[in-house]
Amino acid sequence: MTRGTIKTWYLVHKWTSLICTAFLLMLCVTGLPLIFDEEIDGWLDPPAPMVTLPADTPSLSLDTILARAAKTAPGEIPLYISFDEERPIVYVTTGPTPDAAPAAMHFLAFDARTGTKMPPYVPGVMAFILKLHTDMFLGFWAEIFLGVMGLLFFAAIVSGVVLYAPFMAKLDFGTLRRGRSKRLGWLDRHNLLGIVTLAWASVVGVTGTINTFVVPITAIWKSNGLAEISASETRTPLGPQRASVQAALDAVQRKAPEMKPQFIAFPGVVFSSKHHYAVFLKGATPLRSKMLLPGFVDAATGRLDAVVPMPWYMQAMLLAQPLHFGNYGGLAMKIVWALFDIVTIIVLGSGLYLWLRRRGGPSDQRVREVVMAGEIA
Repeated sequence: MTRGTIKTWYLVHKWTSLICTAFLLMLCVTGLPLIFDEEIDGWLDPPAPMVTLPADTPSLSLDTILARAAKTAPGEIPLYISFDEERPIVYVTTGPTPDAAPAAMHFLAFDARTGTKMPPYVPGVMAFILKLHTDMFLGFWAEIFLGVMGLLFFAAIVSGVVLYAPFMAKLDFGTLRRGRSKRLGWLDRHNLLGIVTLAWASVVGVTGTINTFVVPITAIWKSNGLAEISASETRTPLGPQRASVQAALDAVQRKAPEMKPQFIAFPGVVFSSKHHYAVFLKGATPLRSKMLLPGFVDAATGRLDAVVPMPWYMQAMLLAQPLHFGNYGGLAMKIVWALFDIVTIIVLGSGLYLWLRRRGGPSDQRVREVVMAGEIA
């Protein structure tokens, strides 16, 4: 590798790292408790006890659950129905309009067997941390900004790997040069920990970036495949009397009986068209449970229009969300994710320390140090 090439990669690594480090530190610190969000929420706010019934007790019709939700939130319309993965609970989200902001929505919970209203979910400390992690309480464009920081982080990883090659040519892997300056010792640790966390940091950085583009990715899906489904049939105008939601779920499940319902989106919301109940089914295994299959039922007539796999970019988005937090491999994987997160915090902090303790001199001199001493920070 020529000196000019090293200089270019050094500058890329330097500036991408400097620009994104503060934000990446915030994301890593807030992301650490989010890895265990289910466990922490369960500890801080234990689930309400449910009446004990025989295991084969059937669930009520979703139409009955919706009727009870209408009495609880009069004047509002249903937006989503979702299903608890571990307990027989049905969640109903209502709002004044299909495009209502989350702050204007109401979140209701019902025992799926009896229709009894359960205590509603009350956002707590984990919801606060998640909001800070996703958009810093600044909205959509802040979320996109953090996505750009994720791209810069990935560029810093790639450039760091390129610069690590001449370093490894002079020293054995894992060498920590002792008896020299404190800064050089931190440099060796920074390089070693950075290369050890390379794969994990790349996965988390890329999946985190994908997660920030949920809104535009979903908009692309709606303007393409979903628009084609909506335009494929003649539509009966939607009125106050609509088709059975339970019948819509049953119709879609008959097309994929091995799958389970994940959620149902009502007409006009983000994950549906203006005319359809969008019924999303999930696989039965831990991995396939993140792969959703949507079915679209005309909300006016109850006609099943399509059950089609989501395009690759939507599937990638759905897989990125649990992979980002290690939420599909049980507690053991979460612990591994947490350990890598802590090491990445050390890498980011040591990189910032190395820059603050940098020696003066033009970039050519700094590149010479990279070549002669293996320095890449």
